[in-house]
Amino acid sequence: MRLYSTMKTAFGALGRNVMRTLLTTLGIVIGVGAVIAMMEIGNGTTIAIQRTMASIGANTLVIVPGAISISGVNQGSGSKMTLTPQDADAITKECPSVRSVAPIVRARTQIVYGNRNWVPTYVYGTTPSFLDVREWTDLDKGDAFTEHDVRNSSKVCIIGQTIVSELFGGESPIGKEIRIRNVAFKVIGVLQKKGANVMGMDQDDILLAPWTTIKYRVVASSLANANQSSTNTANSSEVNTLNLIYPNIQQNLYYVPTDSEQADAPQPIRFANVDQILTAAQSGSQIPFAIEQIIMLLRERHHLRVTDVNDFNVRDMTEIAKAMSSTTELITKLLLCVAMISLVVGGVGIMNIMLVSVTERTREIGLRMAVGAEPSDILRQFLTEAVVLCLLGGTLGIVLGRGSSYIVSAVLHWPTAVSVGAIVAAVIVSASVGIIFGFYPAWKASRLDPIEALRYE
Repeated sequence: MRLYSTMKTAFGALGRNVMRTLLTTLGIVIGVGAVIAMMEIGNGTTIAIQRTMASIGANTLVIVPGAISISGVNQGSGSKMTLTPQDADAITKECPSVRSVAPIVRARTQIVYGNRNWVPTYVYGTTPSFLDVREWTDLDKGDAFTEHDVRNSSKVCIIGQTIVSELFGGESPIGKEIRIRNVAFKVIGVLQKKGANVMGMDQDDILLAPWTTIKYRVVASSLANANQSSTNTANSSEVNTLNLIYPNIQQNLYYVPTDSEQADAPQPIRFANVDQILTAAQSGSQIPFAIEQIIMLLRERHHLRVTDVNDFNVRDMTEIAKAMSSTTELITKLLLCVAMISLVVGGVGIMNIMLVSVTERTREIGLRMAVGAEPSDILRQFLTEAVVLCLLGGTLGIVLGRGSSYIVSAVLHWPTAVSVGAIVAAVIVSASVGIIFGFYPAWKASRLDPIEALRYE
């Protein structure tokens, strides 16, 4: 009952001076509105930065085979053929922190169109999910190859802008055929321009084709030398010679071991190997979990004992991830500083008006205390008035901030994202500002001497 009476008295006092009440809340309205608008613009900017960083590989994990030693000579990373397309399929199904997975067969060889030739920086045999991993889903022209093309070892490819300019000049490459080691590939798509990566390598100097086509029709081996087009012979133990003689024969995706191999080999022979597996984590924060899940899964799949070292390596883009986290952290701190300044200014304005209100209502305070009001009642009344002012300002500030964010997004086309946390924090901070900056005026009012207050003119 006493709380209801206090609220009624506080609202009555604020209602007697509507204009002053609105002007008093203006500082909180502007402060909260600015905070919400800036938080939503900041969140949108952060998301845009994360997308940009992801497009250059911030969320990318590269899984490469381990190393083998021959007569005490270590052959280096990637020399041990341990990764398979089935590993990539298992990661897709069993690692929830991984968004997308693409096996890769690399090549370094010459491509020819008419009387022009070029050796691209990257010739990748992969799957359609490579475009999702690299945030490259929107093509400039044409279409991407499909899983059906991968299963059938179709001779189709998509190329980057550098290859377009080097081989085709001003012509459209869609529908034209290029030759890779005398194998004709039909160009069905052109990638959008990406430019150089953080290491200065041209990302547009790339050719993508189904990994089965590159593996079985072009290189038939792992990338072992600088330019595979300079090697005319291949290791017969690694080449499906029947497929080279009759290239239209349906090729099994995976190696099928013979009965003798299954009986003699203590380690079952796995599927055809790939040079690396490219994966994308769900987000930057999920990278450590993705690495842990991948390592556990591959160790289990490769039948490694607890004492065995990994026969693969998982590499993450640590420097890019650090750059992304430092950028977003800087944006958050900047917005926090602006929020504090705005709310402090609004709180000082409320304290100022409440002190004026105490002075103007000295006789009223004295009269209330004379008829039995306790100092705690006076303290509660003025504190309630201050909190109501701040909550009113916070509510109007939320409306102003959301409206400003919408206008900025619609007119200036800046990225924005709704921040529910900022809205909840605005309400809590508004009430806190009312309590902190309203306490001193309320305490001063409760300490007045009733006799002196009644004499006040």
